[in-house]
Amino acid sequence: MSDRAELVIANGTIVNASGRSQGHIVVRSGKIEQVVDATQPIPAALRTIDATGQLVIPGGVDGHCHVDQTTGRYSTLDDYATTSTAALWGGTTTIIDFGIPRDATESPLEAVRIKKELATQSRCDVALHGSVVAWDESIPWQLEQLAAEGVRSVKMYTTNRGSTMADGDTLLKVMREMVRLDGLTYIHAEHDPIIADCTEQHAAAGTIGIEHLHLTRPELAEEISVKEVLAMAEYTGAPVYFVHQTTPGAVDLVTEARRRGLQAFSETCPHYVTLDEGVYGSRFPEWFACCPPMRSARTVAALRDRLAAGAIHTVASDHSCYDLSQKLERTDDVRAMPHGLPGVETRMPVTFTAMMGEPGSRVEDFVEVFAAGPARINAVPGKGIIAEGYDADLVVFDPAEERTVAGDHLHMGTDFSPFDGHTLSGWPAVVVSAGQVVVSNGGFHDPGPVGRFLARHGFRSHHNTVEDSAVLAHA
Repeated sequence: MSDRAELVIANGTIVNASGRSQGHIVVRSGKIEQVVDATQPIPAALRTIDATGQLVIPGGVDGHCHVDQTTGRYSTLDDYATTSTAALWGGTTTIIDFGIPRDATESPLEAVRIKKELATQSRCDVALHGSVVAWDESIPWQLEQLAAEGVRSVKMYTTNRGSTMADGDTLLKVMREMVRLDGLTYIHAEHDPIIADCTEQHAAAGTIGIEHLHLTRPELAEEISVKEVLAMAEYTGAPVYFVHQTTPGAVDLVTEARRRGLQAFSETCPHYVTLDEGVYGSRFPEWFACCPPMRSARTVAALRDRLAAGAIHTVASDHSCYDLSQKLERTDDVRAMPHGLPGVETRMPVTFTAMMGEPGSRVEDFVEVFAAGPARINAVPGKGIIAEGYDADLVVFDPAEERTVAGDHLHMGTDFSPFDGHTLSGWPAVVVSAGQVVVSNGGFHDPGPVGRFLARHGFRSHHNTVEDSAVLAHA
């Protein structure tokens, strides 16, 4: 058996959220064994990849994916093999999916365990969020079981009555349980009564087709819901994470809450910082059916400002893999068509292009929202940092290289991309997942179903450990 390392990424500019350096990354047994200064000789290895002139960043952590998901009469068309392959093509080496009950007959615990079994086919590492729709006396026990299995977050929706919506009592009670279990509460925040009324008025007026989607779900509905949920979080002491925020007002509410000492976090998605409501007047408005919808150009610019300023903590794909035949079934009525966009593969280049286009933006800031922040906030051990002892999840890329998106050339199991025709930079040239080179030379090297289920740490215990480590590192 050779005593040489299995892989060395040599001569790269290594970029973490905390800074950058020139060096060689030594990989052994799926871990980063050593980071060697570039002034030192390149360590011997069975394989060496020269990253001269390129950036090397941690593999991405996508904290918001929907894989093999059924909602109502629609099911996404991907499975874990497909989605994880697309994730790796896009520089993401860890995905976090949701165990959402399909209907009232499926419990939160059952929904997660079904996803854990499906995830055994994943090509990259997988963690899971739970989800609660309706409170009953079994929920505390089920949440205890999930926490014991390493599922330390629960998502709830404040809209979608009749399917996934949780009422106010459920929200509050689950928040209390998550405090007890050292977990994190995920929230889809849209004010259901406002959305229901607005949608009904548009239906009565005959303006309910896909071209009117952005008018049926106003910005106010999102911001009022964020405000209400923050009040519950303050009352219960629960850490809270808002998915897919689309307005600067929603982000500012979280920022203000953090100043008061709340543990609150803002996520946005690549499409919300790049596309505006004009897409609903385009030739293919069905490409952009998602909730919340795209906002005005002015709102998009202000949201991008918040991202550049560090007020947004993560950028996630909200990947939902429907195809155009499903989207086109009911473009006449947004209440009946499936909402959600494919995006796990394009998250890296879209986010990188959007962020690097803002004055003063740094690659370090991109690494924070793409990898380090999602790993830290979600208490995923071993991810998001290039350092000794961390998982060998690495992406090598040339920030100046540009490619134009062609939806039919992507790998997400659908036939379109909302970014079709967009020219983007920040595409991976080499992707290493758990020490294996899975993308290189324009090709995919299928590692097989090697992805691990990741048991996450408790929210506060993980953050305390991270903070203690940071203090020791700077002592």
